Order: sequence, then C-alpha cells, then structure tokens
Amino acid sequence: VQLQASGGGLVQAGGSLRLSCAASGLTFSSYAMAWFRQAPGKEREFVAVISWSGGSTHYADSVKGRFTISRDNAKNTVYLQMNSLKPEDTAVYYCAANPLETETEYRYDYWGQGTQVTVSS
Repeated sequence: VQLQASGGGLVQAGGSLRLSCAASGLTFSSYAMAWFRQAPGKEREFVAVISWSGGSTHYADSVKGRFTISRDNAKNTVYLQMNSLKPEDTAVYYCAANPLETETEYRYDYWGQGTQVTVSS
C-alpha cells in the first residue's frame, strides 16, 4: 500500500492550498480517508476524515469552516482544500487510510509520507 501526499508549500496567511493524496495497493473505495498534521514540537493531531463513499465528513474544531476534505474514488485520491490559512496551520500534513471512519490516530492502518505546509504571517 502506498499513500502519496502532495501539494504542500509556503503560503501567506489568508491564502489557500489544496493537498492531494494518491492511493495505490488497496481498494480505495472501501477505506475512510483522513488527514492529520504535526506541528514542530507537538504531537500529531486529527484534521479531517471522509467516509468511503464521501457522504460523511468530520473536522477538527480548529479547521472547521476553513478546510474541506473530499475524495474521487475513480482517481483513488483524497483532497484537502485549505482556505483562510493561519500561521498556526503550519505543520507536516499526513494522509491516512482505515476501513472505518474515525478520528483516532492509532486506528489507521496506512500512512502517507507527509507534505509540509508553511503559513507565513
């Protein structure tokens, strides 16, 4: 199984980025997909999750209303659209796959390598 995250970069506060995570080696449409992030010196934290069908999504309070998770099962890809970015969103962002939709990190079977997002003030 491979999860390849991309789309990170440097952006000014208030700007936008779209992260992508391309999956291979698993039946993508059978897995819930999530994004987590880890800021320097902090533990990894949940950001957003989407059900296998895309019909259900959940967000961390810190990103609700600014970030949108979506998926394209035909392309085996999950996305994270990030708007109104803040310096505190600076982190390495990871995608993860699990059969069940959950916010609990240790339940995730597969992880991508991470992509760096840096938001300047």
